[in-house]
Amino acid sequence: MPFIVSKTATNRRNEPIEMNGDHVYRASTTAPVNIAVIKYWGKRDPRLNLPTNSSLSVTLSQSDLRTHTTASCSPSYSPPDTLLLNAQPQPLSDARSQACLTSLRALRSALESSDPSLPPLSSYPLRLSSANNFPTAAGLASSAAGFAALVRAIADLYQLPQSPTELSLVARQGSGSACRSLLGGYVAWDQGTLLDGTDSKARLVAPRSHWPEMRALILVVSAEKKGVSSTTGMQTTVQTSPMFQTRATQVVPRAMREMETAIAGKDFPAFAKITMRESNSFHATCLDTDPPIFYLNDVSRAAIKGVEAVNEKAGRIAAAYTFDAGPNCVVYYLEEDRDVVAGAFKTVLGEKEGWMGEQGKAVKGAEGVLQGKVMETLRDGVSRVILTSVGEGPISVEDHLIDEKGEVVV
Repeated sequence: MPFIVSKTATNRRNEPIEMNGDHVYRASTTAPVNIAVIKYWGKRDPRLNLPTNSSLSVTLSQSDLRTHTTASCSPSYSPPDTLLLNAQPQPLSDARSQACLTSLRALRSALESSDPSLPPLSSYPLRLSSANNFPTAAGLASSAAGFAALVRAIADLYQLPQSPTELSLVARQGSGSACRSLLGGYVAWDQGTLLDGTDSKARLVAPRSHWPEMRALILVVSAEKKGVSSTTGMQTTVQTSPMFQTRATQVVPRAMREMETAIAGKDFPAFAKITMRESNSFHATCLDTDPPIFYLNDVSRAAIKGVEAVNEKAGRIAAAYTFDAGPNCVVYYLEEDRDVVAGAFKTVLGEKEGWMGEQGKAVKGAEGVLQGKVMETLRDGVSRVILTSVGEGPISVEDHLIDEKGEVVV
C-alpha cells in the first residue's frame, strides 16, 4: 500500500480521512540489475520493444547493485510528471517512458472505475526520484534496473494487483531487459510470436533458492557511457549483419534450451560453457555489423585470458566470463570456488576499490595464476570490482527519496 501523508490526519490504514487537496501518496522500491547469459540483441518491433530472440539472465543481489525509486503523486503537484535520477532531472517525454506511464495509469484507472471509493491517483501528476549505487550506462544494465524500479514503484503506489510477470509487459516497453529485473533468480524473457507482444514477457526459470551458490565478480573497466547505445547498436546489427539471422533463429534457441537444462541440473560446467560461447557469439555479431561495433577493449580481452588461466590452473571449468554491451567483465563462479576464481583476481587487483566489504575480505588470494601481460593490463585498466551473487526481485522499502511534503530528499 502506498504511504499517504496528510496535513490533517490519516486512519490506521494510512488512508485519508479528510480530502483537502494536499495529500502526498508515496511508494518506494529497490530493483536489481540482471546480467544476461543468453543475450537480447535485436528488435522485431521497435515500438513495442519486441525482441528478435529470447534471452535469459541471472538476477543479482540488491545488496550490491540496485536502483532505488520512490514514486509519488498528489493533487497538489503541478504537471508535468517529473523524474530525478541521482539528483539530476531526466526527461519523461520519450516514447519508452510514456508507454510505461500510460500503461500503468490505464491499469489504475480501471481499478478506480470499478471502485469509485478509490482516490483518483491516475489523474494526479507523478513525482519520481531514483538513485543507482552503480555507474549508469556503462554496460551494467542500468536501464533494466531503472525501468523495473520505476514500474514496480508506481505499481505499488497505484496498488495494482498484477503479478511481476504481468508487469513485465509494461517494463519491457521501457527497456527490454527490464522485464527480467522484475523477477529474482534465473529469469527468461520469452520472445513471443504475437504481433501485439502480449506473449513477450518474463518467465521464472528457477528461483534464487534453487541454485543460491552462484556468485559473480564484476570487473569495472569503465564507468563512462557507451559510445554506441544498446538501442542504436542492435538496430544497426539487425539491418547490416549477415550473421544476425543465423544467431537469432538457430544459435540462441539452441542455447536457451541448453541453458535451461544446465540451470535445472545445477550443472556449472555446462552453464559456464554456454555463457562464454553466447557472449562470444553476441560480440562477434556486433563486429559483423556495418560499421562494426566495438564494445570490448584490451582490458576486456585480458579479463577473458584471465578466466582461461583460472580454468587451466584449476584443471576444470571453475569460472565463466560474459560481457553485455560494454567493456565490463562479469565472471560467474560457485561459492565453493571463491578462492580459486575471485582469489586469482584479488591477487592482482587487491588494491582496487571493492574488496573491503565482507565478501571481499573473505576471499583468499591465489598466487601465480594471472601473470605477465594479462596481469599488467588488468591492473592498469580495471577501476574497481564488485562482488555479488544471485538475488531476489524488487523489494518494497520504507526509505523514501521524496519526503512527506512532496520534496525530493537530498
